[in-house]
Formats: sequence, C-alpha cells, structure tokens
Amino acid sequence: MSEVNGQSADEATVSEGRAFAASFRYHVRDYFLGDDPTFGQTSLPMCLLSMLLFTRHPLKTNFIFDEQEALLANPYVRSVADPLSKLRWVDAFHRDFWGLLPDRSIGSYRPIPDIVWRALWAIGARDQTPFLHHWVNVVLHGVNAALIILIVHKLSRDRALAWRAGVLFVTTAVLTEAVSGVVGIADVLGALGALLALASLNLSAWKMPFAVFTATLFGLFCKESALCVVPLVPFAAVMTSQLTHPHRPRRWGRALLAAVATVGAFVLYVESRRRMFPTVTPAELTVAANADKTPLARTFASLLRWYAQPALPRDPLNNPLVEATPRFRVAGALRVYARGLTQILFPWHLSGDYSAPQEPIPDRLVFPESVIGALAIVIPLLLAPFLGIAAWWRRRRDPESVDLRPLAALAMVWIVVSYFPVSNVPVLLPTVRAERFWYFPAIGTCILLAMAFTWIFRKLRDREHLLVAAYVVFTAFITVQAVASRAHANDYKDDLTFWDATRHAVPRSAKAHLNYSVMQGARGNLQERLVANQTALDLAPKWPMASVYLGDTLCRMHRPNEAWSYYARGFALTPNDQNLIALGVQCLWDEHALTAGSPNRDNLEAIGERYPGTWLAFLARDITDNGEAHNGVDPKYRPRGYNEGPKSE
Repeated sequence: MSEVNGQSADEATVSEGRAFAASFRYHVRDYFLGDDPTFGQTSLPMCLLSMLLFTRHPLKTNFIFDEQEALLANPYVRSVADPLSKLRWVDAFHRDFWGLLPDRSIGSYRPIPDIVWRALWAIGARDQTPFLHHWVNVVLHGVNAALIILIVHKLSRDRALAWRAGVLFVTTAVLTEAVSGVVGIADVLGALGALLALASLNLSAWKMPFAVFTATLFGLFCKESALCVVPLVPFAAVMTSQLTHPHRPRRWGRALLAAVATVGAFVLYVESRRRMFPTVTPAELTVAANADKTPLARTFASLLRWYAQPALPRDPLNNPLVEATPRFRVAGALRVYARGLTQILFPWHLSGDYSAPQEPIPDRLVFPESVIGALAIVIPLLLAPFLGIAAWWRRRRDPESVDLRPLAALAMVWIVVSYFPVSNVPVLLPTVRAERFWYFPAIGTCILLAMAFTWIFRKLRDREHLLVAAYVVFTAFITVQAVASRAHANDYKDDLTFWDATRHAVPRSAKAHLNYSVMQGARGNLQERLVANQTALDLAPKWPMASVYLGDTLCRMHRPNEAWSYYARGFALTPNDQNLIALGVQCLWDEHALTAGSPNRDNLEAIGERYPGTWLAFLARDITDNGEAHNGVDPKYRPRGYNEGPKSE
C-alpha cells in the first residue's frame, strides 16, 4: 500500500476528511457567532430557511380559500391590467382589503397589501398562479426573523440567543397559514412594521420618535392588528432602555417620546381612514343604543365610534361566539387562546379553518382551558412590572450588568397584548379562531423560548451529558416545528389538497367539508361532492349554503326533483341571498325543471310569494317572465363562477 508522508492512502483520506469537517464547523460557527449579526448576514439564512419550509409548488399551485376574493375578485388589483379602468394606485386607500368600496365592505382595511398585489399583478403575476404573491410572504417572513435576531442581540448582547430566537420564529409551524397563504401578507407586513418600530428604540432620542411614527403608521396601513404597537413600543422603551442605551437610559423620557410617536401615528391612521374610507356606524355603537349603559360601556362605544371600524360580518358559522352572552363569549375566547398557546409548542394539528361547530360556544364558564387562558393573560401582566423593577434595582448596584429580565417581561407582555385585539374578548370578530392571528404573538413566544433554552444550556454547561441531552431536546423541538411547517405548507399545493387536509384536521368544520365538496364538483366528481356536502349539512343543518349546495349537487346529477326540498329549505333560511338563490334557480332551469305547469315551478312561485320584497320573490317572478329571454336567470344576477374574476361594479 502506498504511503504519503508516512501515512497510508486511507489514513490520509480520513485525515483530510477530518480536517475538512473541522474547517467547515469553524467557518459555520464563525459565520453565526464570530461577529455581531448584521441585517445582510442574518437575512440570507433566514430567507433561505423560510423558502425551504413554506414555498408552495411553483407550477401546480392555484388560488386557495380567501385568495379567490383577495386576488381574482379584487377589482382594484386586477384593474392594473385593464387599459379602460379608471382606478388609480392611490385608490387603495379608498377601498377595503378585497378592493370593495365602503358601502360594500366586509370590514378589512389594508391598503398597503393591496398596493403590493397590484404591483405584482402589473408585472405579470396574474390569473395563472398565485405563486409570486405567496413568495413575497415567504421572503418577508425571513426578513422578520432577521429583524428579531438583530433586536434580541441588541437587547441581550448574546449572539447565540439572538440566532436561536430567529430560528425559532422562522420555523414556528403555527405561522404556516400566514406565510403560505397569500392573504397572510397583511399579518407579515403588519409585523414588519411592528418590528421596525421596536428596532427604532435603538436610535438616538431625536431620531427615534420619527422612526417609530413611520413604522407604526406603515404597520397600521398593513393590518389593523398593528394597533398593539401603540402600547407595546412605549412599554418596551421603559423596559429596555437600560439595555439599548446603558450609559444614558432615560427610560421615561424615551417612553414618552415613543408614546407620542405611536399615538400620533394611530390618530393619523384613524382620521385618514375616516376621511378616505367613510363607513356607517353600526347600530349597536350609536349614542342611542348605549344611552342606558354604564359610563364605562358608553366610553368604550364612543371610542369605537371614533375608531370607525368598518362593520364586520356576523356569521355564526364562522364565529359561533356571535350568539353567546358576553361571559360565555369570553370563556370561549379564553379556550381558543389556550389552544393557540398549545399549538405554539405542539403543532400536531394545523388547519386553515376552524368554523362551526369545530369551536362551539362553551357549555360552562369555568373549565380547564378557560382557566389556563385566563392565567396566561393575567400572570404575564402582573409579573412584568416586578421583573422590570428587579432589573432596575440590580442595575443601580451593578451598572455594567446585563440583566435579561426586562427582555423576558417584554416578550410575555408582547404575547398577551398583541393577541388581545384578535381574541374576541374586547370585540367580536368575523372569525372565532385563525392560526394567522398568532403571527404577532409569535414574536414574543420565540424570544421567551430562546431565553428558556439558553438559560438551560448555561445551567448545564459543566454537566456534559445533560448538556448534550438539552441540545438534543432543542434540536428535536426545532425539527418538529420544521417538519410540521413543511407538511402544512404542502396542504397549500392546490385548493382540493387544502380543503381535503382541512376537513381531516378539523373534522367538525362544516365549511371545510362544504368547500371540499365544491372542489370535487369543480373537477366533475359529483358523487364525492354529494357525500362531503351531506356531511357539511349534518354538521350545520341551519346553514343555508349547505342546503342549497346539496340541492345544487343533486340537480347537477340530473335529480332536480330530489334537489327541490334542499333548495326550498335553503331559500327559506336566506330569502335575500341573491347568489345562492340564483345558483339554484339557474340549475333548475338548465335541467328543464321549471317548465310551465311543472311542480317545481309552482313550488318556486309559491315560496317566492311567502317572502315578498326579497330576492327570492324577485328571481322567482323574473324566471317566469324573462327566463326564455335570458336562458334562465338574468346574467347580471348570477353568482361569480369558481375561479372567475370580479363582476363589473
């Protein structure tokens, strides 16, 4: 056997391999821990990791769930490709998230995401695939993780802790909906504004308020949830000034400047929205409706009147808490909060929908999850001031010390305060539960988890075997999060895959089964559509859409006489739903089930007469008078077809 410098060839190869491995470990460690992190250094690996975990298939993906309304049916976004359209870029501030005018709005006002979508539409990301729209979320998620690394490092001066916080955030599986779903751009951009506002606290006193003001205003115009920045950034200034500016903290002065900046941005946002997007005050918020209530209730109602939130939909299917008394609503909201916290740690079941009866009104006020939810809100708010005072007292005795208790206090309060506006506790939301609501709170959870793991590693530094075990647990935790993220991101491959995964993740969601049935119907699988549609109706027997769609399934299977009973039931439940009624009537016409003298025609006319002045009465009469001329329902009254663009305004 040949020798090289006294070594065999095999020994030389092994030696070279070990040298290469050692060199690789050295360069990797040097990249992450050799110097203080910079934005360029942190954003590259975080964006790459985000791409690896959350990217949808670039060729086979299509428009899923709310993406239909947000992109395909959004007249503002699509108008950029219409040379005859008169919509301007600035009109994003005069329309809602779905491109609708104030009189047709369903409540969400987020102009900056609409501008981003319109820009992407202008460069060619149109009807064929939402991939580019979605990829913006993926890249921005990595950018947010990079900002977390920079913020945590500035506050802790610990490079390893900072990188752990960033990796924990970017891999948090419960955030998959916000990152892999196109409409999650509002959450991702809103959090970007919040993180920029938090990072601005590092600046000198004269620069900081201007940067905080700009970042807060940006976040608010991305998503309403960014209003949590208004109290959180001043609180962060109080807690962390001794960390960001150890020689001249001036905590209360900086907090006051931050408060003026965030409140000023909030007031400007509200007053701008009131003028650019005027809405009608909901009846329950009027002065007359609150005249007999307590002073506190009247004050809260007056604040909401000034805030001028567009009226939100109230659908018991999407949020059963609409029908709950205030106490049971709070109990149900606390249960949802506890379940969300559990998902942060154990993301076994992830879903894009939690509609009724998956999250019903609780049958009692006190139960384990409501207690856990309440404690998870109260304890951080009570504990945070003590942590801050303890850190302040320690600094008086040792000015050079780096005490991380203020960072822990900020992270705990961040979780509670950022989730509270979307918790269904202060106001009812259209949705009972959504994983994208955790995008803001996850900023706090990832910091707390990173601090907990770092503390454990330090405690076990001299106990090698236990330290190795701790690193194994940390690696396993990250791996579970990453695998769950990738698995759930695969659910967003296409609309059929999405709803199939959703109905298995939340088997008591009527909407999941119904949408799965629609996807099957769009592919011509009517028997599968019938089975899934029946499941949806069994779960939500009072849901008009479930009844009408089951009738529509039977009608398309050339069984119009069987379909009629379901049509009639659904029509009676919602006699003013133009789209549902037109859908059913058109199918009956196409199946020649509304010919003169037929039982179904007589039944339609009779049910229309029972609801005078409704769309049901109008369409029942119009199909009789003008059905031959329009080949059924007048096209201007028919619903928008699946995967179609907006109808003319």
